[in-house]
Amino acid sequence: MPLFSPNNSTLDVSILLLPESSLMSLACSLDTMRAANRIATTKLFRWKILSIDGLPVHLSCGQVIHPDADFNSQHKGDLLICIAAFHHQKHMPEQQLQLFKRRVREYPYLGSVESGSWILARAGLLKGLRATTHWEDLEDFRNQFSNIQVQPDRYVIDGRVFTTGGASPTFDLFLHLIRTRFGHALALEVASVFIYDGTHQAQTPQPVVSLGFLQQQSPSVSAAIKLMGEHIDEPLSIPDIANQLQLSRRSLEKQFSSQLSISPQRYYKRMRMQIAKRLVVDSHNSLQEIALRTGFSSLAVFSREFKLSFGSSPSHFRKKHTTN
Repeated sequence: MPLFSPNNSTLDVSILLLPESSLMSLACSLDTMRAANRIATTKLFRWKILSIDGLPVHLSCGQVIHPDADFNSQHKGDLLICIAAFHHQKHMPEQQLQLFKRRVREYPYLGSVESGSWILARAGLLKGLRATTHWEDLEDFRNQFSNIQVQPDRYVIDGRVFTTGGASPTFDLFLHLIRTRFGHALALEVASVFIYDGTHQAQTPQPVVSLGFLQQQSPSVSAAIKLMGEHIDEPLSIPDIANQLQLSRRSLEKQFSSQLSISPQRYYKRMRMQIAKRLVVDSHNSLQEIALRTGFSSLAVFSREFKLSFGSSPSHFRKKHTTN
């Protein structure tokens, strides 16, 4: 029976939590299940948190989570969810990956949150399937796993496997799970507990920038930022952006100043530099590749702009932040 179909039996969920994961990703998984149980006054969900070695898991925010068991235990369940974020390859080395591949056979259904999709992919569990990961990593994920149909969606369900792009999409995914298994009314009540009125569909693309209130308050600024996010490797000129929005350059600049207290040029540069910084620290791409991916004509130009933004050259920044 599919995971996302009517079924009133208790769903046993195992959450494999890797170090440096996001607390929000964990909370969006756990609290939706907890709220559903509380509202239904019955155990619709049971869960355990597992770590690879049974030791406490240090999250990216510094919070420490004490797992219920280690992943090598004989605990079995219906659904295994792998939550990961930073340095997932370090936290799931090859030896542990082999253990993971053996243990997942015990679970009828699999899921991943954020960088957990990399673990599933490395284990060969996404071959031929549609899948997603966090928007920052979509291009690298697509390049590394050509046998996966990589989607930019908030979450993807394909057969017995689901993948989500991060914390908020995980909340949406669990609401969908509750709705399909236990009914629309319960899903609405769970959403209400968290004062959540999101109407995101699974296929909604993950945005480079979460525009929020700007979409209503300043549609032109919102649309300009969306265009910027779609043209990181080949940046548009500000006049080009204004022209596509049928605005004058001056009008666009005034709206940016009014809404964000920054010029569109500076905002665009900041967006590109933040993406570059993440790639310098969290990817294995060469600095030349990063320069090209963030729209710089040469490594020298990129290095100069990087130093102006962050106070050190990209090579020194990478060395400092990957050894700490």
